[in-house]
Amino acid sequence: MVSTTTLEEELRRLAGSVPDPELPVLTLEELGVLRAVHVRGTDTVEIELTPTYTGCPAIEAMSLDIERVLHEHGVREVVVRTVLSPAWSTDDISDEGRRKLREFGIAPPRVRHRQASAPVTLQLGPTRTVTGSGGPEAPYPPAGSPEPDTPVRCPFCGSAETELLSRFSSTACKALRRCLVCLEPFDHFKEL
Repeated sequence: MVSTTTLEEELRRLAGSVPDPELPVLTLEELGVLRAVHVRGTDTVEIELTPTYTGCPAIEAMSLDIERVLHEHGVREVVVRTVLSPAWSTDDISDEGRRKLREFGIAPPRVRHRQASAPVTLQLGPTRTVTGSGGPEAPYPPAGSPEPDTPVRCPFCGSAETELLSRFSSTACKALRRCLVCLEPFDHFKEL
């Protein structure tokens, strides 16, 4: 295990406090994309950042925001490296991040408990449209998906009776759903 210095811990706290540009209710630490902070020499800091998906357009804004915050705190040179392995997963979102998503009106992703070193599997199958007792999910969920009886709960009333309106919402990582009890539409941060 690599030990971190007190300075690296402080710089990680600063870099991790940067809000996500697409979901400003979350910090980069809560989103789980900040992987490591390394002090190199006397005036250089290297940051390891993993995008939520390859080609994520927000990675550039995240990098610039981290550089700005660290420069404001006296770091002369900041190098932000994109690290793709291990791949980011929605399991990397902290409990605090999940709580904040719910309070913001976004259903957090369901936990899959994927091992960090395990590959991300993809299996195409039928679209799941209704959760809870409102109807069955797809009979064979993709490998690594939450259990089929794990509902997407409404962030407003907590009901498990929700339906999929669109696979995509304001960003590619979210789907648009509606609660069948309170009838409120809401975003669901999709599992990955």
